[in-house]
Amino acid sequence: MTYRLVYTHRAIKDLDGLDATVKQRIGKALQRYERNPLAYAEPLRQSDLGSYRFRIGDYRVVFDLEGSEIIVLRVGHRREIYKR
Repeated sequence: MTYRLVYTHRAIKDLDGLDATVKQRIGKALQRYERNPLAYAEPLRQSDLGSYRFRIGDYRVVFDLEGSEIIVLRVGHRREIYKR
């Protein structure tokens, strides 16, 4: 089953603030993860931010799964993403 990526306004704003090379790396990884997101995801202990996360180098993508959609909630550096 292939999932569809859906970005929230906040996730788009987070991505716009990143360097072009980092954006490209995150984009390629997310395209790979569309096929089977739970194989690459880790569940979050505190679900205030979201249900799952992807680790892409030093960056984290926080997301929820709703049906066949991956709802990307936040994107940020690992030292900052959980403080917000």
